Amino acid sequence: MPWVGRAYTLAQSGRGRCRIVSARQDRRRLVSGVCTALFADTVNPVTRVNPPHLVADPVDVIIIGAGAAGLAAARELSRSRLSVLVLEARDRIGGRCWSRHEPGLAVPIEYGAEFIHGRPPATFSLLREAGVRALGRTGSRWFVNDGELQPSDRTALLGEVRNAMLTSRRPSHDLSFHAYLNDRLAKRLSADAVTLAQRMVEGYDAADPRRASARAIVDEWTGESTGNDASYRPQDGYGALLAWLAAGLRESTVQLRLHSVVRSVRWSDRTVQIEGDRLGHLFRVRARRAIVTLPLGVLQRPSTASGAVRFEPPLRQKRAPLASLASGAALKVILRFRHAFWERMQQGRYRSAGFFQAPGAPFPTFWTCHPLHAPVLVAWAGGPRAQRLSRLDDDAIVQCALSSLKRLFSGAADIDAQFEAAYVHNWQRDPFAGGAYSYVKVGGAGARKALAATLEDTLYFAGEAADYEGETGTVAGALQSGVRAAHELLQCVGRGDDGRKPKSG
Repeated sequence: MPWVGRAYTLAQSGRGRCRIVSARQDRRRLVSGVCTALFADTVNPVTRVNPPHLVADPVDVIIIGAGAAGLAAARELSRSRLSVLVLEARDRIGGRCWSRHEPGLAVPIEYGAEFIHGRPPATFSLLREAGVRALGRTGSRWFVNDGELQPSDRTALLGEVRNAMLTSRRPSHDLSFHAYLNDRLAKRLSADAVTLAQRMVEGYDAADPRRASARAIVDEWTGESTGNDASYRPQDGYGALLAWLAAGLRESTVQLRLHSVVRSVRWSDRTVQIEGDRLGHLFRVRARRAIVTLPLGVLQRPSTASGAVRFEPPLRQKRAPLASLASGAALKVILRFRHAFWERMQQGRYRSAGFFQAPGAPFPTFWTCHPLHAPVLVAWAGGPRAQRLSRLDDDAIVQCALSSLKRLFSGAADIDAQFEAAYVHNWQRDPFAGGAYSYVKVGGAGARKALAATLEDTLYFAGEAADYEGETGTVAGALQSGVRAAHELLQCVGRGDDGRKPKSG
């Protein structure tokens, strides 16, 4: 398996100075990775390697991917009599949700998804069932203006942008958000609001403003749910929630196999044959149907490219929607310090800070763990800026995050003396991700629904890019798309196509 994560720690040299030392991830310390041990007595395929045979027993349904969408689909199907096999390429569950717990640190390290935006039922219903609390994100916002940190009223600026969008109306013909902002909105906005809009489409949507659909952004930012600007974090991270999801899979109907890299999918009317490799052994398994939860960045790869999944016959019906969506770039670096030094600066001025923003820095956004207090700052970049940064090696990415933080505080804090460790994962270079999360390109109206459409009652599609019910680009979108795909499959089976029906109740 390729190594796709890195942590940086400080070690004392002989002269008492600190230096940066890189180390491989200890995945046994990840909440998601602990799932392997969790299933030791419940779901054998997670922990026990299959004998070196090539052909596995056929099943009713194969789910490709054990991220949020795949696990949600598996949970729905586990309530039926259908036999289900979940194939996951990584050595852990979770996909682009990846939680790590460090000794002495009260908060999880989230390499991927971290926030819950609004109160999506798909996420909050699971949180309630799992008994996992949602911690509201709070704290003041600070913005670098004229070289100084000043309070920022994001709510007022965002309201200004939304009102301008509503006044200028939705574009009748699609155009890039860059053109829309400069040609239609800028004259209605203050300079700070223009900066906010530009920063949000890059940082929040992980999009390139010159490629992103203005109509899609307007619909997103002016939708009913957008008025609720609240956000939350699952206590103990998304890893705890997804581990609970996986632990609830019923052994009699669902098998979960990690280290299972799918290479090809041959399909026809209600017949699917999947081939791949698992821990050095080739495998082949058949099913009547499959739910595909591959990330957009993987689905978009040419069949001959490294890391591609080859479909035979090719997914011709998906070419247009795949070309109309883009896998956005995002980078986050979690920085750990000896103390939460910003809380002590200027007589505690930043003790309740939630966000710091310096638009001109390589990493323009930092956030704290508020309302929890921990010596951690998260550096974030999205869109074209993140795409450029992702070409660097991990050492250089960490240095860019530290230099951005020094720029933010203008030398008022000794960052080097406080710095202890950094954690980074480059999702753009991750062979099983190919990017952070999706956005709609100019002219891409309807692409998400077309991507989600079932093919011949045989292939079903789920994942954040295939959600068209208002939660795109989020864990909630992945969860509800997995539930949708499972329900579509069960409805088809319920028509009697397989000679069996799902369990009632």
